[in-house]
This record gives sequence, structure tokens and C-alpha cells, in this order.
Amino acid sequence: MSTIDQLIQGLNDDLGFEYAAVITYRTYASQVMGQTRVELRGFFESEIPDELGHAQILADKIVALGGTPTTTPKPVKAADTPKQMLENALQDEIDTIGRYVERRKLADELGEHGLAVDLDDLIRDESNHRDEIRMILKRWDDGR
Repeated sequence: MSTIDQLIQGLNDDLGFEYAAVITYRTYASQVMGQTRVELRGFFESEIPDELGHAQILADKIVALGGTPTTTPKPVKAADTPKQMLENALQDEIDTIGRYVERRKLADELGEHGLAVDLDDLIRDESNHRDEIRMILKRWDDGR
């Protein structure tokens, strides 16, 4: 397998995770209960457009590199409590950042500098999502 094929395969994995993020956030927004429902529902819903935008970028790059975008989402983590939803979302964001950092290195090595810049933008977006979830969880843990 060529390194371009590896890059396409990696981007397709990333695309599957972005699809899963959309499903996760939509599901969590609908399922969240309790005193934090209004706040968390709004938060989860606000993440969906970003994740769809990431999926669009990835699908377009996969095609530009000669591949076919996946249509299969990765598995979605179930959660029974709002805190578990946030913890799952946090871990997903952390994992996504790690994947994008690896993908960015490969894109740069292959001379796909535009893709590397796009991945920098995705890393920034996912880092902001991670930080927001951390702040919500911090407030949660502090009892505020």
C-alpha cells in the first residue's frame, strides 16, 4: 500500500469518527435529562455543525486524493448520565486530536501542504471543543 493509500485510509477512518460525532451529539442532545438539560442540550446541538463541516472537508480531500469517502460511522458510545455523556465526548475529542496530529504529519511528509493546513484547522477546532468540555466538567466537579 502506498503512503497516499495510507493517508486516504486514515482520512476515511477520521471521516467515520466525524459521522459518529454527529450521531453522538444528536443522540446526547435528545437524551440528556436533569437540571442541566437545557444547557447541555444546547451545547451538544452546537457541536453538530462543526462536526458536519469537518466531515465535508475530509470527504472532499479523500476524493481529491483519488479515494472514495466512507459512508459508515464508527461506533457511538452509549451514556446513561449527563456526566458520562460529557466524559465520552471529552475522550472522543482527545482521541480525534491525536488522530489529526498523526494525519497532519503524514500529509506534510507527502507534500500535501493544503491538507496539512486544513488538518491544523481541524486540530484547532477539536482542541476548542475539548477545552469547552473540560470547563463544563470542571464546573460540574466543583458543584457549580
